[in-house]
Amino acid sequence: MLKQRNPETMSCSPEKPKGNSPLKLWIKNKKTLNNVFFTMRLQSLTKQPQTPQTPSVLITPQPNKSQDFTFSELVSDKTSLLSDEILLQILSKLPESQRNSNSLVSKRWLNLQGRLVRSLKLLDWNFLLSGRLFFRFPNLVHVDLVKGSLISPRNSSILCTHKIVSFHVDTDTEPKGSLVCERFMLNVDEIDLGLRNLANGCPNLRRLVVMNASEMGLLSVAEECPTLQELELHRCNDQVLRGIAAFQNLQVLRLVANVDGFYSSVVSDVGLTILAQGCKRLVKLELNGCEGSYDGIRAIGQCCQMLEELTFCDHKMEDGWLSALSYCENLKTLRFLSCKTIDLNPGSHEHLGSCVTLERLHLEKCLLRDKQSVRALFVVCQGVKEIIFRNCWGLNNDIFSIACNLRSIKFLSLEGCPVLTTAGLELVVISWMEIQSLKVVSCNKIKDSEISPVLSYLFSTLKDLQWRPDTKSLLSANLVGTAMGKRGTKFFKKSCDWKSSLPGA
Repeated sequence: MLKQRNPETMSCSPEKPKGNSPLKLWIKNKKTLNNVFFTMRLQSLTKQPQTPQTPSVLITPQPNKSQDFTFSELVSDKTSLLSDEILLQILSKLPESQRNSNSLVSKRWLNLQGRLVRSLKLLDWNFLLSGRLFFRFPNLVHVDLVKGSLISPRNSSILCTHKIVSFHVDTDTEPKGSLVCERFMLNVDEIDLGLRNLANGCPNLRRLVVMNASEMGLLSVAEECPTLQELELHRCNDQVLRGIAAFQNLQVLRLVANVDGFYSSVVSDVGLTILAQGCKRLVKLELNGCEGSYDGIRAIGQCCQMLEELTFCDHKMEDGWLSALSYCENLKTLRFLSCKTIDLNPGSHEHLGSCVTLERLHLEKCLLRDKQSVRALFVVCQGVKEIIFRNCWGLNNDIFSIACNLRSIKFLSLEGCPVLTTAGLELVVISWMEIQSLKVVSCNKIKDSEISPVLSYLFSTLKDLQWRPDTKSLLSANLVGTAMGKRGTKFFKKSCDWKSSLPGA
């Protein structure tokens, strides 16, 4: 017989747990409860259909204010909620040192990081021919193909290095006297094929560095890349320069014809004349290892009216070419790099002319032992305002004294001139009435103890003074906290009694 329950004690609600039971603790722990809800919802969103005939429909749950998590918490990669444009702007603000690590986050980041790359040096030529280069980096504007043009054994421990190019060689390299670089260089047909692919894949190319190209290869780039402004050609000759005329917007050109011991080609007056007639918008021109004479330089000066910067590196010009510089009417900067000679037979000074607009003369790693050559150069550059000597051999007091005729000098830089003395420096700089800045670095024969009162007074009138002739120099340390290097004589009014003895004081 069933026992009848008391109606007053009957209830539909679950009986409350007594004490600290596990159920009561579980209900009070909201974090655990939220995890359960998160797991149930994630399973409902990712559940696969049971049969192909009745596919399941993913229903986005409505957010509940009583829950502590949102829909974004269901996504493992929070950056997937951002568009490509927003994420590109974020990645572009990060430093370039993080580029490699950022590309390892995901495939999407890898592709986006590739879209930010603008400049690239190619190492594998097949990467260009296969088209993977354009898929990986679709927005390239600067491409260097020199290293990719050299097929050398990478597992070799012998590295052949030049300031222009470096590559590995093996022990079976050809005997001494041969051109090492030409052995590992791709042939012209392969280079032209790569240039055609590059032109089709990078129509917005602005800067290109290429080696051993032909005229047809350059023409293919000129047709497809109308915005190209800077071109650097290694191992080029007169015939190759015919293709340059098609670059209508070319402004910067560097020709590397011959590099001793690496590769050899010839750029003569014929090529320089073709260059002058085809590239009339040139602003900067560098001739590295090029031959030529008065006629070629004159053609460049007459045709390239916008030329402002001209550089000669290890040139092989014939005698008498220096006077042709006077035809460069708008030239502002003239550089000589690693030149064994300037002009051994420049002719009479009456026929040299001068570059009226020239402002800067830069001589680096040049041999300056020929007095006649240096004097002719200073005649052509007689209106120059800045002159730089860096690691020049043969620059002694006698050669440097020729610079006294440069009356418009405002800035002088001497670096790595070991035979120039303090007396030779003083003789020249005190003759320049407009000098404002002086830099003397690593000139061991220029001593602090040999500075005369006249030279010290000149130092006080300078706007900028950098004085480190040797490691033992104490002048820079002693000038800290003084007015040295600023125009005026405030410093010398305190402790220099010799000032009254100067001429005209």
